[in-house]
Amino acid sequence: MDSAPAPAQQPTLTVEQARLVLSEVIQAFSVPENSARVEEAQESACNDMGKMLQLVIPVATQIQQEVIKAYGFNNEGDGVLKFACLVKTHETQDPEILAISVKLRSLLLPPLSTPPIGGAIPAS
Repeated sequence: MDSAPAPAQQPTLTVEQARLVLSEVIQAFSVPENSARVEEAQESACNDMGKMLQLVIPVATQIQQEVIKAYGFNNEGDGVLKFACLVKTHETQDPEILAISVKLRSLLLPPLSTPPIGGAIPAS
């Protein structure tokens, strides 16, 4: 008999559940304590993308974990990744989920400045 534990059931979300969980995650970021934590991390990062990854993303991950664990996602980093993958699959099918996802990303990451698009490249 094999004493290895059975693999954990992978959580799944319907489109409606994904909308609900994303909305709860957004609400969690607006809780004053969480908002202050994210703001402090963002200020420390000074819009430096490397520092954002080191400082803001771990705080954001902890906040998301607190919400998504109630939906069967584990409290490890891969729980957030699995949640993000499920949401990503729904984004292509549901404009509301896409809009909520964009809003969530905008809460966490500063807008990236892109170089202005110039005129057409001259043909050779």
